[in-house]
Amino acid sequence: MLFKPDSRDDEKSSAPRKRNLVSRLLGRMVSLLITLVILGGLGYLGWLAFQPKQNGGGGRGAGARPDLPVPVLAATPQVHDVPVYLDGVGSVKALNTVTVRSQVDGKLLKVNFVEGQDVKKDDVLGEIDPAIYQAQHDQAVAKKAQDVALLTNQKLDLTRYEQLAASNAGSKQQADTQRALVAQQEALIKADQAAIDNTGATLSYTKIVAPISGRAGLRQVDQGNIIHASDTTGLVILTQLQPIAVWFSLPQQQIMRVNAAAAKGQLAVDVFGNDGVTVIDTGKLTGIDNQVDPTTGTLKLKAELPNASYQLWPGQFVNVRLKVETLPQAIVVPTSAVQRGPAGTFSYVIGEDSTVTAKPVTVTQQNEHEAVIASGLTTSDRVVTTGFANLAEGSKVVVGKDDGPPAADLAPRKRGRTPDGKRGAQGEGQSKDQGKDAKQDGQGGGHRGRRDHSEGDQKGQTGPAPAPAAGGEQSGGAPKAQP
Repeated sequence: MLFKPDSRDDEKSSAPRKRNLVSRLLGRMVSLLITLVILGGLGYLGWLAFQPKQNGGGGRGAGARPDLPVPVLAATPQVHDVPVYLDGVGSVKALNTVTVRSQVDGKLLKVNFVEGQDVKKDDVLGEIDPAIYQAQHDQAVAKKAQDVALLTNQKLDLTRYEQLAASNAGSKQQADTQRALVAQQEALIKADQAAIDNTGATLSYTKIVAPISGRAGLRQVDQGNIIHASDTTGLVILTQLQPIAVWFSLPQQQIMRVNAAAAKGQLAVDVFGNDGVTVIDTGKLTGIDNQVDPTTGTLKLKAELPNASYQLWPGQFVNVRLKVETLPQAIVVPTSAVQRGPAGTFSYVIGEDSTVTAKPVTVTQQNEHEAVIASGLTTSDRVVTTGFANLAEGSKVVVGKDDGPPAADLAPRKRGRTPDGKRGAQGEGQSKDQGKDAKQDGQGGGHRGRRDHSEGDQKGQTGPAPAPAAGGEQSGGAPKAQP
């Protein structure tokens, strides 16, 4: 018998499914609504962030006064000879190093030096018991005296034998035999003299002398010990510190440049102190290795320096600068005057109406103080050296003095318009008193920031120079390179 399904059971089973579907739809709508609210809030905050401040001191953007001059410092390109250097890292080595060893065996009776003392060549550093060697020398001297006396007697006998042979009273053969004995005795005396020289030299070795002038190291053998000629440590190690040597390396790409410069004459080498700026000694290049190190791709060079004040010490690591050429009458500007943009390097040039123009420049050499300009600037230009944060193409500027206090330009720099016509982001967070500061002639400057001294196409380094004297408009702003 067949039964019809009860419709009430179907309704009961479908009710929970409908409720679950409604719950899922409501959950998705709530999540979507929350997401829209969050995105709307973030968009509103972003919109507020990009709006100019009404009461605060905004940057030189849409809300700033376009006619407000930007305080800057300026300098005029200078023309002078610029030395070109190659930089390397090296280590200090003694010009000569000698391990002083005994040449004979014996008891060390005396040590005649103090550790760390400067000694002269042929100074007696130690004395070995000479008793045995003195006896051997005396024996050799006595043996020679004995043989000399015997030779004298044999020569007298030879004279008598020759007289007898001449008068036919004696045998000629006897005279010839005596003559041979005299020759043998003379040779024996020469051997005796050689033995005397040998024992005399051995006796002199009981005094250990300095083979070079230099600085004594730590004593390796104490007084009273038996010292041997076969000892590897020796008595002491002497190092020659005046003059002293510095070994340093340069990239293999500079081989031709160094060889060409060395062929023209002697090359100067500067060694820097721990600060990397102070030159502590200057010497000359004395040697170039005959091969490149294949593991590092560098070439070893050797320099000799006077080391008059013992400021260099063997084993010390130093920064080395090799002068390879001098650029005659080069146009030089402070390094801070060279800016970088998408189109390359450029400088802001101040016109007669106190507006700036971004001029592309070509830099051939650059260090942390000055840059050598190959093209783009002349000695009649005035370039901006400080004050780039709010600077753009066509901006009005007011040139301050370098002796004023730092201005708000110490904030991180953001580029304005570059030579390719693209405008970058402007400065932020400038105080609302900037307009007043711009009117103060001596207060508009900022401290010149240090720039990275590396140059993409750099072939060498110009020499560091002392910082320019404070005051004035920096019309002579290029620092003077060291010779």
